Amino acid sequence: MHRATLLVLAAIAAASAAILAQAPTVTVFEGARLIAGDGRAPIDNATFVVTGNRFTAVGRAADVRVPAGATRVNLAGKTVIPTIIDTHNHLSQTREMLITDLKRRAYYGVGAAESLGQDTTDVSFQIREETRANLIPGAARFFTAGRGITGPEPGRTTAPHWVTTAAEARAAVDEEAAKKVDRVKFWVDDRMGTVKKLTPELYTAIIDEAHKKGLQTITHIYTLEDAKGVLRAGVDAFAHGVRDQDVDDEFMALVKKNPNFVIGPNMPDRGVRTDLSFLRESIPAADFAKLEAANKDDAKAHEFWSIQGRNLAKLTAAGVKVVVGTDGNTPYAPHLEMEDMVAAGMTPMQVIVAATRNGAQFLRITDAGTIEANKSADFIVLDANPLDTITNTRKISSVYLRGAQIDRAAFRVNQTQ
Repeated sequence: MHRATLLVLAAIAAASAAILAQAPTVTVFEGARLIAGDGRAPIDNATFVVTGNRFTAVGRAADVRVPAGATRVNLAGKTVIPTIIDTHNHLSQTREMLITDLKRRAYYGVGAAESLGQDTTDVSFQIREETRANLIPGAARFFTAGRGITGPEPGRTTAPHWVTTAAEARAAVDEEAAKKVDRVKFWVDDRMGTVKKLTPELYTAIIDEAHKKGLQTITHIYTLEDAKGVLRAGVDAFAHGVRDQDVDDEFMALVKKNPNFVIGPNMPDRGVRTDLSFLRESIPAADFAKLEAANKDDAKAHEFWSIQGRNLAKLTAAGVKVVVGTDGNTPYAPHLEMEDMVAAGMTPMQVIVAATRNGAQFLRITDAGTIEANKSADFIVLDANPLDTITNTRKISSVYLRGAQIDRAAFRVNQTQ
């Protein structure tokens, strides 16, 4: 054979080998109960195919063709749900700590988290882009509202913009819009009478300016009166429910005027002891002991929670879109919030949809939130069925982000030390 031909064949062989080496891995997961996250009935004995970082086929075992040579994973007896999306957090400000926050969330099955209004540096925006590009393996995706907006709050954080005029309010929105924040956050709260809260003139200016910039708005509110005011002004979402009293017919009429309105209830302590054993292996023994000491029945706390529970029940019955949001920086908090949402009257399926598909839609994530072909392979393998009891979301066997199983062992601690 001519030497030139041999060289060409060798080059083709080398190129083919390189292509094969770069070909995405194909893994078939079989036998689990699959809850897709869109509210449809679960698929028992499901099969789904993950090619690289995507679902490429999802359905009943009899309906999915298993590709030749695929790696097979037996999930018989398990339940699979999409990863959880937490729409309300306040995360760390340094690069190293923020990445740790996002990896800890992945440990608990959280696939995306949004930080609302206290992000003061470029780090948040850098990490946002890196997680979206999957440049930080094992980390939840990150979203940020940058710096939020409030009235002056002496003695409290200066991370948000403090504004006193409509011009200042609009300038604050413009500054955040220039950073390409994911939404605009503002607070309407007098902090139990200790500060002067944003006036209707100011929050109306914030909402109007944000909408002119193509940005959605989300607000921290406390009272029914303020909730009605921001609804009249056109706010898009609440980061908390009404907390001072039961909502009335006027409030519900205002909500119904905006079919796109979204609420992240962010329920407070329910004042009812819950099972925290799922945390034992992931936090130090001393910290776990403190949590258990505070984990008790509290009638006063339950009374306060019940106002918000009844309000959430009314909103759910009216068909308002609900998402999961937890506030603060507690990576496992969605599991507690989901239990409270069921206690307020939502069904486990409604809560799972709130925590997955609804959260993805709210954050405008188009390739996650449900388990279906062409979506990112972000899912949790559970040892028990959360439709039986929602606390089964805490019984995590494994977590996958973009088709890769995360290293949960890295976040376990030795409780004997």
